[in-house]
Amino acid sequence: MHFLSPILESYIANSSENEPELLQELTRETHLKVIQPRMITGHFQGRVLSMLSKIINPNYILEIGTYTGYSALCLAEGLQKEGELHTIEVNEELHQMQRKYFDKSGFGPQIKQHIGDALEIIPSLNQTFDLVFIDAQKVNYDAYFEAVLQKTKPGSVILSDNVLWSGKVVEPIQKSDKATDALLKYNQKLKEDSRVETVLLPIRDGLTLSRVL
Repeated sequence: MHFLSPILESYIANSSENEPELLQELTRETHLKVIQPRMITGHFQGRVLSMLSKIINPNYILEIGTYTGYSALCLAEGLQKEGELHTIEVNEELHQMQRKYFDKSGFGPQIKQHIGDALEIIPSLNQTFDLVFIDAQKVNYDAYFEAVLQKTKPGSVILSDNVLWSGKVVEPIQKSDKATDALLKYNQKLKEDSRVETVLLPIRDGLTLSRVL
């Protein structure tokens, strides 16, 4: 679902920072070679992630759901000089494409790839993360949030993607639609959770920004 007209979306993108050429190249290859290319972050949201990361200037970033690496590259733009970005992806077939673009970007040595179940990997990480981006299986958002909360500190920021879920969060729910049900519960939880303060931004498919208290 497009919440704004295509003309307005185009105007917003054209009035924001240009999309880096490397990310344009990654987008083309993703559409040519990977199933469900609409999952890629894209120009405007990518620039939003980049700007937020630059404002936060994190030493450690955690991303849950790498896909082909677009959002990781955007988030890496704000890393401190000696910082690290840890990104987790369940689909090992995407590993080589991710690494190719990570290395071409110049952030390669700072980006650490993890393949497998995020809920198993997160507890094994020893870092305390300044910035977290959750963009994986929607039914696990609550579990991801609880896991990463143990790896953050006051002032850390947790971003949650796709929280409007193509507008399904304000439509009647089908009994079989576990993802929408999970997101509705997750959105309500973040609003009421005293451990964070939260604002839901109507960016693309919905992006929640939560600050750890």
